[in-house]
Parts: sequence; C-alpha cells; structure tokens
Amino acid sequence: MTMGFGFVWAFVLLLIPAALIVYRRLFESRRIAPVRSAGSELWAKVRPSWRVRLRWLPFALRVLVLTLLVIAIARPQTGRTYEVTEGEGIDIVIALDLSSSMAAKDFAPYNRLDIAKVTIDRFITGRQVDRIGLVLFAAKAFTQTPLTLDYGMIRQFLQRANFKMIEDGTAIGTALVTATNRLRDSDAKSKVVILLTDGNNNSGRVDPITAAKLAKAIGVRVHTIGIGKQGVSYVPVDDPVLGRRMVSSSQHQLDEETLKTIATTTGGKYFRATDPEKLHEVFDDIDQMERSPYEIKTFTDYTQRYAIVLLAALAALTLEILLSRTAFRSLA
Repeated sequence: MTMGFGFVWAFVLLLIPAALIVYRRLFESRRIAPVRSAGSELWAKVRPSWRVRLRWLPFALRVLVLTLLVIAIARPQTGRTYEVTEGEGIDIVIALDLSSSMAAKDFAPYNRLDIAKVTIDRFITGRQVDRIGLVLFAAKAFTQTPLTLDYGMIRQFLQRANFKMIEDGTAIGTALVTATNRLRDSDAKSKVVILLTDGNNNSGRVDPITAAKLAKAIGVRVHTIGIGKQGVSYVPVDDPVLGRRMVSSSQHQLDEETLKTIATTTGGKYFRATDPEKLHEVFDDIDQMERSPYEIKTFTDYTQRYAIVLLAALAALTLEILLSRTAFRSLA
C-alpha cells in the first residue's frame, strides 16, 4: 500500500500562503499591549474560567479547516501496487530418483536426496513464467504434479518426496516416458526434461534409449544429471537383527554412458554432480540454458481519499462556527 498526492503543487501554492496568514494573525495578537489599571493586581489573582483558558480553540479550528482544505485540493490518494509478468515461458518436467541408493550419505551430513530437493527447490523459486511439473520414480514412475505455474504447490510436494513412496529400483526409461508424456500436448516454444538419478536402469519395461528417441520425436530436450561421488557409496539399512547399519550400494553404480546417450539423442546435456556445490552449479547452468525472455510490468491502482479530508474539514468548520456563536461568543 502506497500513499501520495495527485497535485503536490497545491502545498506550495496554498499551504505556504495559508501559513503566512496564520503567522500574521498570531503576530498581531501578540502586539496588543495589556491594559493596566488600578485593579490589575486584583484581577491577576482571579483564576481564569475555562472559556478564557480555551479562547484559542476557535482560531485553532479555523487553522485546521484551512489545512484540511489545502490537503483535499492536493488530492490525497492511496495506491495498491502489483506486478504483471509477461513473456512466453517454457515447459519443464523434473524427474527425480527416489531409489534407496539416493539415501547414500556421501554428501554428509545429508544424503543425496536431501541435497537434490534443496537444489531443485531453489531452481523452481528462480523461475517466473515457466510451467514446471514433477515426476518421481524408483521401480515405477508417477506424476507428482502436472505442468503448473503454482510453484508453491510444486515445492510442497517436492519436500514430501521420500523413499517409502515407491517400490525400490531405478526405472530410468519409465521415468523418461512418464515425463515426456506430460509434455506431449504442450504448445510451449521449448519443452525440457531434467532427469536426476544416481543409478542404472534396472526396473521398468522401457529401455532408456528407446525413451530418449520418443522424447526426441516430440521435440523434448532432456538434460541428465548423475549425482553422487565416484566409487563405492554406503546407504543406511534397517536390519531386523543387527539394527541400522551402513551397507555398500555398489550394485547401483551410476550408468553415465546411458545418461550421456539420452542427453545427446535429445539435444540436451549431461552433467555430473559429485558434491552439493557442483549440483548447485549444474542447476545454475541449466537455469541459464533454459531461460525464456520475460518482462515484469508494475502497475499502481490509486483510490482517491480527498472526500474523507473534506468531511473532516466540514466537521471542524461546523464545530468552529458552533463554538464561536455560543460558548465563545463574548470573546469573538
């Protein structure tokens, strides 16, 4: 909410002369010399009545009326400012791996999924006019949120993503097909899938390369991200006998060649993130690559408030006239 005046010049043209008039009135009243008489000392001891003590009130009300009239002429107004974003956005579907290997704590003290969610959240927050969808996958894949501009909703569902949502496994091909299907009917100028995983395709009925060819056929560009440090990683496992322990996840080693082929086939790019900082850089690179031009226009809707000021001036004038003709009549 903003406040201002439509005619600021009114203060210069009217308020200053009004102030001079008030000053002259006060100056002249002070120039009147007090009349002394033989009984002055006796009158000085008499306690003045409330009329005498408040004899300045009618004049103060006149000053208030004059001030309010000047303010009303200046057209006080309040405005509500809002922004309108204009531009042709692109459609982006993010496919996130929820397989058990994403629990590896090679990004200590956090696991891979935690870091991925934080980074994706930041990426979503930075968009303006692009529709974004979210696909989650492990042994199967499903659409968590369709393409939407409601970034708050996407971020909420992203934060709720966990390993218990889907049967364990890594169905990269199925995830890519699911994400591509969300873009099949899109009329956006650019259609993009960002696929993030740390394993190899060991589930699902669709081969990743076949899925990549399908994406290419309908004009979808796929950027693939391999997450996790090089070498063997360890994930926490709850053993009914031994309790929670760390076990090797070597059986889920990243298939970089397949991810590179998917990206190359669709005209995208393959990235490798071996630490949180690198993953942030990867999404920053994608953010710059897949950026659509847009313009933010600011508008302010003003509401005139001079009527309220005029009513206040009328009320003050009415009170001044009433007091001048009644309680302070003898002092006028």
